[in-house]
Amino acid sequence: MDSLIRPRRIRMTPALRDLTAETRADRSRLIMPHFVVEGDGVRAGIPSMPGICRVSADNLLRDAGRDLGLGVRTVLLFGIPAEKDDSGSFAFDENGVVQKAVRALKKEYPEICVITDVCLCEYMNHGHCGIVRDGKILNDPTLDLLARTALSHAAAGADVVAPSDMMDGRVKAVRSMLDAGGYADLPILSYAAKYASAFYGPFREAAGSAPAFGDRRSYQMDFRNAREAEKEILLDAAEGADMVMVKPALAYLDILRRAREITRLPLCAYNVSGEYSMVKSASAAGYGDEERLVTEIITAMFRAGADFIISYHTRDIFEKGWLEHER
Repeated sequence: MDSLIRPRRIRMTPALRDLTAETRADRSRLIMPHFVVEGDGVRAGIPSMPGICRVSADNLLRDAGRDLGLGVRTVLLFGIPAEKDDSGSFAFDENGVVQKAVRALKKEYPEICVITDVCLCEYMNHGHCGIVRDGKILNDPTLDLLARTALSHAAAGADVVAPSDMMDGRVKAVRSMLDAGGYADLPILSYAAKYASAFYGPFREAAGSAPAFGDRRSYQMDFRNAREAEKEILLDAAEGADMVMVKPALAYLDILRRAREITRLPLCAYNVSGEYSMVKSASAAGYGDEERLVTEIITAMFRAGADFIISYHTRDIFEKGWLEHER
């Protein structure tokens, strides 16, 4: 063999591998999601998501404060209301579960960046992300409700609003209402390429948001499509999105790479509940080392082009010191 061409030379020691590593998995760019419920003193474990709980606002403050001490600076909030109806009215109630949680968080920890999920599925008694009539999910009548929800989150003190519904035109509707309401400086993180995925199963248990009929394939994306993701991302950017997201992430690394190539906007990857639960189950069964699995998965998402990542592993990563060096 020609001794001049030996790629292994720079893999021989940990110091050399760290020196020549092309991708750095940056813990400061991780976001911790939370499921917030009404009441006080609530901490309910989610069987399909070991280590993740539904919490009331008081316990959210405790968790966020502890995580902040570890270095977690950004959170994503999902609200689970005590009541639901067919118009999602509790989603944009100024005293809704998310609105109260945002106010409490920003009062106690103003330095925490609070992102709020803007959707209606948790608030609708049928579990869909839009208004339903005659068995159809209606696009345009839903837009005003989404925009009103985003505005109520802004008024509560959210730092970023993140519409996740996949209705056409919702970024423009949210941007217009925020601007008109005096929140022209509030950024929008759009779930731009959100696929109808089997990886959401544990989330639906956590949020109680499984559809009462049918599925979400008429508005969430077909997992067989990639060019369509580019169209969705560019449309949301044109409508005023400040950041865009690909969801899920692990089985969609090719979509993350495409997104990175077509936009200069900050790009988010959502390491979703099913991806989290698979790692937890595999490690509990002794089929893989959890730290190494998580490190490899998170690094792959950064390598594919993500600027920041929403992950249920975030607390473990900070608490246990993962991603600090090669594994």
